[in-house]
Amino acid sequence: MALTSKIVDDVDTLRAIAHPLRMKMLGALRADGPATASDLGRRFGESSGSTSYHLRQLERFGFVVEDDEQPSRRERRWKAAHEMTSFDDEALYDGAAGRELMSVVEQTQMNQLMAGLQAWSQHERDGAMGHSDYLVRLAPVQLKAMLTELENIVERYSSMPALEGVEDVVLHILALPKAEAYP
Repeated sequence: MALTSKIVDDVDTLRAIAHPLRMKMLGALRADGPATASDLGRRFGESSGSTSYHLRQLERFGFVVEDDEQPSRRERRWKAAHEMTSFDDEALYDGAAGRELMSVVEQTQMNQLMAGLQAWSQHERDGAMGHSDYLVRLAPVQLKAMLTELENIVERYSSMPALEGVEDVVLHILALPKAEAYP
């Protein structure tokens, strides 16, 4: 079963998701399941008014929906509308606004990656987690094909039944030019 994806291909939708708190809230809804604005406010040190506003913005652009189960009439519970968000780089990097907003998204993603790496480095490892890097020489068309293959592998494993000892794992796939390529 394929992962459901929200594809961001316009600047207005990108603006809606590029806010760091919105990205964190959407990530929390995906990882931990439905929550109220108050739940998210407590988790991220924000007022429920602030998180409620951001949830409505995420709803407006199709990132979140009301949960099917509403245990209280006083507060709405929200859930992620999709399992992942993808960005149409060609469409978004075409203009200055898109490039600027994608920079915010990428910086937020890098901050989350660094926080995850720091937390991982401070805990005992059981051997199942790991990190590897590879130097591969590829043409852009080959790189796109390889990334598509990797995404298919991730989707296949994501849809497998859970085994004993299952735990959540954050998998990052980065394809970057070799560091010397940057001025």
